[in-house]
Amino acid sequence: MAIHVDPEGREIRALERVAEWRRKRVLEIGCGSGRLTLRLAALGASVHALDPDPKAVRLARRSLPARYASRVRYRVGDAAQLKLPDESFDIAIFSWSL
Repeated sequence: MAIHVDPEGREIRALERVAEWRRKRVLEIGCGSGRLTLRLAALGASVHALDPDPKAVRLARRSLPARYASRVRYRVGDAAQLKLPDESFDIAIFSWSL
């Protein structure tokens, strides 16, 4: 059985309304298997996607289409322990991650 997430495209339209994603450096906290990551990349963002679950990150890496490989970086880690310079990202986003 196939799973269809957001077949009406509501999530994409909502993302388009809240920000201009093209050429933005985005930190995605709690990327899970990469569902939202791929939507952000499709909108033109460069995404640094972070999740504490190594299994989820492995799944996300395996399912990353080649066309987005230059714009997406998956990493296992904790957002509270980021060691990145200030102003590394234009936008930070998280979905279903508390």
